[in-house]
Amino acid sequence: MIAIDFAKLPIAAKHLRPPFIMAAAKCKRLRLPNHLPWIVSPLLDFLVPAFQIHPLPTSRPFSHSAAQASRVGAAAIAVPPDVNLRLLEPPKRRGPVTRVQPPKTIEVEGPLGKASVQLPPFVSYAINEATRKATLSVVDHKARDQREMWGTTRSYLANHILGVSEGHTAILRLVGVGYRATVEPTATTVKPEYPGQQFVVLKVGYAHTIELGVPKGVKASTPLPTRISLEGVDKEEVMSFAAKIRRWRVPEPYKGKGIFVNGETIKLKAKKIK
Repeated sequence: MIAIDFAKLPIAAKHLRPPFIMAAAKCKRLRLPNHLPWIVSPLLDFLVPAFQIHPLPTSRPFSHSAAQASRVGAAAIAVPPDVNLRLLEPPKRRGPVTRVQPPKTIEVEGPLGKASVQLPPFVSYAINEATRKATLSVVDHKARDQREMWGTTRSYLANHILGVSEGHTAILRLVGVGYRATVEPTATTVKPEYPGQQFVVLKVGYAHTIELGVPKGVKASTPLPTRISLEGVDKEEVMSFAAKIRRWRVPEPYKGKGIFVNGETIKLKAKKIK
């Protein structure tokens, strides 16, 4: 016979009363007080493995290296020679003084157009004309909110510099039987929002065609009936319009049909067989 001390069991196990313990208590006329740990009770050899205390499984980390910040905000941005950056000070307000500081603005101008980025009050901007490198800094890099906006502002500025110099592109692939897309100068179901607006017309399995107006500043073309090319200076505007088109036929995992953006892929699932 082997004895086990239930005081060493987890807390949840102390509230359990196995039937063999209760039976042993009745036979020996033992009283098990509720406010005390379990009394050492004899156990049979073949019951010991079931009550052995095993260590709780710990989650296995994906990486054994220590967590490190990305330091995106401190990285310098290369400015092409044909791109000009100009820092615009906020206009002076007239009236009562407030604690909210108006944000500064960086105007980015290049061969493809113009763009602007607003700087939070705690973000500073500097550019080295000799090396053509722009850098951003914050007042207190230990403050979490400043670190978050540091990297975000730097990414916005880098995207605008790339947009006015080379442009942003999104390629949409239409996968499906009979899926087609065209770019038309007029539409029957949608009114133009500005003069000269074009419309993307989709045929993606519905009983009617889908007409979507191209946003201002975005250029749409169809090099192939199953391809849509979107180009523009503002990356957010280009990708937002691409997501709006994709929403009409989200890729499904059984036949692999849908509208795919850039290098998007989907893992096919096994067919449901009854």
